[in-house]
Amino acid sequence: MTTPPPASTPVPEGTGLRLLPGARLGSRAPDGSRTLTGYGADRVLRLVPRAAGIVAGLPALLEDPVGRRLARTLLDAGVAEPWWPDAAPADDAEEAGDAGAGAGAGVTVVVPVHDRPDELARLLAALPGGPGGVPVVVVDDASADPGPVAAVAAAHGARLLRHPVNRGPAAARNTGLAAVTTPLVAFVDSDVVPEPGWLGTLRRHLDDPLVAVAAPRVLALEGLPSADRLARWVGAYETDRSSLDLGPRAAQVRPRAPVSYVPSACWLARVEALGDGFAEELRSGEDVDLVWRLVAAGWRVRYEPAARVRHDHRAGPAAWLRRKAFYGGSAADLARRHGDAVAPVVLTPWAAVTAVALLAQRRWSVPVAAAAWGTATVVLARRLPGERPAADAAVLASRGVGAVLTQTAASLTRHHWPLAVLAATRSRRARRALLVAALGEGLWDHHRVGATQSPAAYVVAHRLDDLAYGAGVWVGAVRARSPRALLPVLLRRRTGG
Repeated sequence: MTTPPPASTPVPEGTGLRLLPGARLGSRAPDGSRTLTGYGADRVLRLVPRAAGIVAGLPALLEDPVGRRLARTLLDAGVAEPWWPDAAPADDAEEAGDAGAGAGAGVTVVVPVHDRPDELARLLAALPGGPGGVPVVVVDDASADPGPVAAVAAAHGARLLRHPVNRGPAAARNTGLAAVTTPLVAFVDSDVVPEPGWLGTLRRHLDDPLVAVAAPRVLALEGLPSADRLARWVGAYETDRSSLDLGPRAAQVRPRAPVSYVPSACWLARVEALGDGFAEELRSGEDVDLVWRLVAAGWRVRYEPAARVRHDHRAGPAAWLRRKAFYGGSAADLARRHGDAVAPVVLTPWAAVTAVALLAQRRWSVPVAAAAWGTATVVLARRLPGERPAADAAVLASRGVGAVLTQTAASLTRHHWPLAVLAATRSRRARRALLVAALGEGLWDHHRVGATQSPAAYVVAHRLDDLAYGAGVWVGAVRARSPRALLPVLLRRRTGG
């Protein structure tokens, strides 16, 4: 893995910026400075008057050095996203026409596959073709019947590499990566179907020399009805809330951020940044591990929901639950490699007091929680500029309360549900807390994702999803003989800019 350019490197010329939804400029201080916070931001930025004026004018192109350096700061803080006034370049040269080479220039697609010839054919047909089409390397990870896979690769002009024994998707991607001679590589799984424009939209992010990976939004593949009623129920839930779908907000990816990883079902990556690639000993969580290693090395990883691909989520309920548990099983390995970056609960001291008070369900619970909120508001207000520091601080503290409720409910119903169930067998208060968390968080999540499934069907599926994932986390922790993936983290919130 190579060393990235300095962290202070400005964004490239021709790149603009816009604030993410939820970003908020605080009131103006007498010296003209203002605060800026945003959805998921882990700090409060204090902007000098010139920077505040630039931010107030977004979205806009930032051509001067000061604006481009400010853009880097705001991107790294998680309050803004890159913005371009023009449409993304076409995926291939044929579509680009007089505009020149398509986005596929300088890109090689690597496809790991194990059997699935029909899905492979569907994917290869959807990749940019013609004179500007991307070269493709298919890595057959010891398919039981390699003939059909080889025939599909040949029919689409793809280079075929084969493992004699199954080594897993991480090893298959690394084998393909070693054969790439272009500066960029797109990893695309065989059960993915890219939508038009995906490559051009992602490619613009790689113009930034600090960006190592850009990843699209992964949605369910449509038009695949099932005769099985339970499979339709699972399919409807996965369409609303797949583990691969990270939502509609663009983000800079890093541990503990609202988007903390991107699934390797589809990546566009800078070859020089990847080094030896994925950790082959990991059968699950290898994408999270590589993202976090890249971020730790100083590279940036971008999630771009304007680029979209479709993923084939078809699976029966039993296979679906096994897959969720499989995902959860990676937490122990990730905790061993990355420490408390995988912590299921991360709270500031005042947030921890609020959570404990509410879980206690005593007469003093609400007053103590209110006092914690008030204390946090006062502390924040002392650090904020502006004409209304108390009001700005109250908004930030209220957002924190929402995060406390969400994390507490997730702890009870997902990562720590075995302990919550055990407590519920012995305590009426614990039963009440678990019931409120299970229903309240489920209904809130139904609203948050804009689910089309009925609330009842969604909440049941959501709870099974969490139970299976949490069971996987516990099994992984037992196998690793380490509880680290289950331990909460207490930290102090930073403010600054």
